[in-house]
Amino acid sequence: MDITILGAGYVGLVSAACLADLGHHVTCIDTNAARIEALRRGEMPIYEPGLDAIVARTTANGHLRFETDPAGALARAEAAFICVGTPPRPDDGEADLGFVFSAARDIARFARDRIVVVTKSTVPVGTGDLIEGLIRRMRPQLDFGVVSNPEFLKEGAAIADFMQPDRIVVGAQSAWAGNTVAAIYATLARRGAPILRTRRRSAEAIKYAANAFLAIKLSFINEIADFCEAWDADIGDVASGIGLDRRIGPDFLQPGPGYGGSCFPKDLRALLHSARERAVGLRMVETASAVNEARKWAMGRRVRAAINGDIAECRVAVLGLTFKAETDDMRESPALAIIAALRREGAQIRVHDPRGMAVAREMIEGVTFADEAKDCLRNADILVIATGWREFAALDPREVAGLMRGRTVFDLRNILAPGAWRAAGFDLRRIGEARPPATIAYTADPAPHDRAASADPAGPAFTRSPAPSNGEFLAHGPAMKPAE
Repeated sequence: MDITILGAGYVGLVSAACLADLGHHVTCIDTNAARIEALRRGEMPIYEPGLDAIVARTTANGHLRFETDPAGALARAEAAFICVGTPPRPDDGEADLGFVFSAARDIARFARDRIVVVTKSTVPVGTGDLIEGLIRRMRPQLDFGVVSNPEFLKEGAAIADFMQPDRIVVGAQSAWAGNTVAAIYATLARRGAPILRTRRRSAEAIKYAANAFLAIKLSFINEIADFCEAWDADIGDVASGIGLDRRIGPDFLQPGPGYGGSCFPKDLRALLHSARERAVGLRMVETASAVNEARKWAMGRRVRAAINGDIAECRVAVLGLTFKAETDDMRESPALAIIAALRREGAQIRVHDPRGMAVAREMIEGVTFADEAKDCLRNADILVIATGWREFAALDPREVAGLMRGRTVFDLRNILAPGAWRAAGFDLRRIGEARPPATIAYTADPAPHDRAASADPAGPAFTRSPAPSNGEFLAHGPAMKPAE
């Protein structure tokens, strides 16, 4: 099938490459001439594992090409995919549909007599109706259909998500338009990918509902991690225990410093705005969003609480800047809030990320950028693991001990091996980990014959640090020793 993709951003580029790899003839359009020229040279504007290889293969065999002018591509297209950005408006979080409507106008101007318009951008419920009305007003005689086909791509695993999807959602008001889009994915359907056919508005709602549910799940496990810390339970055990329940599942039960990226924060704001328009309360979604934002800053306060003396003399090494591993996307990354909180207090900060340094230099001021992890660690008093890159999990604690001046490590992704790091002399602090009490009040060591009669046969009596009353983490002082 001849397909035009409008937008060469993350969703558009991945979709264009994968559809071309499935055998379709795809033209990817973008108004950014520099980006198109770079793509023609094989230079990717984003980091996504495996994407460059697919683009190289499909451009070489003629199935994928890149253009700036939509006229020719849309004149021959059987389907046009809208894959442009829908950024939130700064005042109320409503999705800005300006790029979507611009793409729709291009389709109305240049489309051939029969075309399917496929909305892959994440848009509020009812946007398909607006697109249909816009095109109908501009081209009353055009034979077309508008289909919602939301994307469910995880950054860092987008190729696998596209080629081996959990589901393909096709929301259409006409059988012809829905059948056409389903046919585009026929190869994936033959491989076992389920295709869910729905009404158009239902498909638009599925995307928002899926992201909201996952965001709630992440905020939930982060709050349970706080609970575990307060009661000396271990979040790893708890997550495993509840994840084995098939009704819950193990995915998105990894605690951390909060979620970020281009989807969850933006989509939750847009969903809440749409709910307010119809006087619908989405309290759990509101709470999940608020909990997540507060958590990012709480991570910075947690690190600050470990600094004794003059914070201006403290050197903090932050490893990881992107919102997650295997991407160069820094949008709404927890690392940004952590760094901002520490900078506000006056700490000296050095940062490193395997893929995000170019973007970071445009977004962060007042820090020192290190091109290598070892340069970031040199003479640091505190190490903060903010993103779970495999390179960081593989760090040798003995080598790190030889580089750092201090011995405090905040593993905010729980990727470091506790035994090895603590054996190397580090005070390793993980998310949701059981820790011994901060204060141990020993009485006289009882005689052997009295031990069995003591109130606690397992050992000496102790007083527990009070649990936090405001949902923040306990600030463990110097007397706190790491669990073995």
